[in-house]
Amino acid sequence: MLDGMQPGDLIDLEVTGVAHGGVFVGRHEGRVVFVPDALPGERVRARLTETGHASFWRAEALEVLEASSHRRPHVWPAADIGVAPEDRPGGADFGHADLAYQRELKLDVLRDALRRIGGLDLPATVGPVSGDDQGGGLRWRTRVSLHVDDDGAVGPYAARSHRVIAVGDLPLATAAIEEAARGLRADRPGRIDLVQPADGRVRILPRPDRRPRRSQPGRDPAREVVVERVGDRAFAVDAGGFWQVHRGAAPTLSAMVASALREHGVDPDAAHLDLYGGVGLFAAAIAEAGGRATRVTSVESDPRATEHAGENLADWVGARAETARVDRWIRALLATAGGGERDRLRHGTVVLDPPRSGAGREVVDALVEVAPAHIVYVACDPAALARDLKTFRDGGYEAAAIAGVDLFPHSHHVEAVASLTRAHSAR
Repeated sequence: MLDGMQPGDLIDLEVTGVAHGGVFVGRHEGRVVFVPDALPGERVRARLTETGHASFWRAEALEVLEASSHRRPHVWPAADIGVAPEDRPGGADFGHADLAYQRELKLDVLRDALRRIGGLDLPATVGPVSGDDQGGGLRWRTRVSLHVDDDGAVGPYAARSHRVIAVGDLPLATAAIEEAARGLRADRPGRIDLVQPADGRVRILPRPDRRPRRSQPGRDPAREVVVERVGDRAFAVDAGGFWQVHRGAAPTLSAMVASALREHGVDPDAAHLDLYGGVGLFAAAIAEAGGRATRVTSVESDPRATEHAGENLADWVGARAETARVDRWIRALLATAGGGERDRLRHGTVVLDPPRSGAGREVVDALVEVAPAHIVYVACDPAALARDLKTFRDGGYEAAAIAGVDLFPHSHHVEAVASLTRAHSAR
């Protein structure tokens, strides 16, 4: 009966779980069907979108037949299940569930990735950013990217597509960004970024697909230097450069890394590394834990970020920032470091915050060869984290637990921090 079904056919699904990537696991006559906008325990009517895979299909939810007790009216009415699937904007794929349950779902995904990909059975938690629950998990985005289509429409993409949806509100964005977005106009397709740094003023950064033939040198608004703050410390960063999106993310992650550093201790005589270091957020955490003369090197491939990191770390005489790809930099380090430097590295700490794809085997294997006493891994993708933790474990490093934090309320994304030490080795 199943073989004759095609995209466009309607089916009723029993939803049994959550999968990585913001979709849920439904079953239809024994067949696994991945479907968004549902919740475990629900029955939904769905329309098939892909039937070519032997082991699973994909569908889009059209109607809830039996609702979960955790279902809520969507925080973004434009993305509600009552809207046609092709017209629902992306970016809030958990917005139909209560906040506490969203974190349970994220914890399920994190634990599943650790077990299935990493072969790891570790204690794990996912907690909120302070203040998010009181605010309903809204108004946390200080950085938003909107898209411009060929007709000049401005808005987010529809979920799982490149179709621009013009919307009247952005409930996850700060109120100032939402207001600025309402007046946006564009005459060239591409992207428009809106950024609200610590000073509260929204910057509008046009990023058209094609630059005008005659550009005005020195006028790129993305290169304006703005200031972000973590506690009493200021961090210079380009308006168009990388900084955490959630208004509370940088202080939350910095505190989590600092806690891991305190628990293990930072040897002030050792050499420490901050890899994928950006503008020096975690290098500063290492330096603060170790003292003014702490030797810490921040490595980042973006030269503008490295320039800012050098300025942001100027208070510490032992800190420096280098521009390089992390994989190449570590290979060069291993090739050139003398015995004394190798010994200082073996007593040091490495903090790494790789992109969504993770650090990867080459970088992890190189870090195992560097053999630091302590590694703190900040991850934004559970699957990549699980894969890299497995490689670390094969190299003799173990994590005792995983601390997750919900930096992206109402979306499926989750951040996690793992603290690793060499197994069966004396410090």
